[in-house]
Amino acid sequence: MSHYTDNLTQLGGDARPVDDPKDAVLERVPNPHPDVDYVARFTAPEFTSLCPVTGQPDFAHIVIDYVPGEWLVESKSLKLFLTSFRNHGAFHEDCTIYIAKRLKELLDPRWLRIAGYWYPRGGIPIDVFWQTSEAPKGVWVPETGVQSYRGRG
Repeated sequence: MSHYTDNLTQLGGDARPVDDPKDAVLERVPNPHPDVDYVARFTAPEFTSLCPVTGQPDFAHIVIDYVPGEWLVESKSLKLFLTSFRNHGAFHEDCTIYIAKRLKELLDPRWLRIAGYWYPRGGIPIDVFWQTSEAPKGVWVPETGVQSYRGRG
């Protein structure tokens, strides 16, 4: 393996998701182009968590965009982190913002945005959006590509 992956504990090995996002290990690798402002996007169209009150499953389409600084998130660790919410009870807003905060803390990106499009429960969809600041000037930031919930109409 290259020096980029020397300190990774999950890539290339058998790693299973944990039951609590607080126990999930997020890993990073050096950005090979820290001199360039560009957007990296991760999309999780089948994100799941549990309602903290009823224990019923909640589903979301999560879109994470960031402009890296010195670090990139290692994608397998991100996948395992997101999967750790599967048996975790938390409200939509808490899940969405917790993901953003963990990534911000790990990466110290130039910019980060998260969009959580939560599917309706009780007839009401909840969409949660957050970003660290305005995107760096000159960076192309595409739309998230997810339409707001419209029901059958």
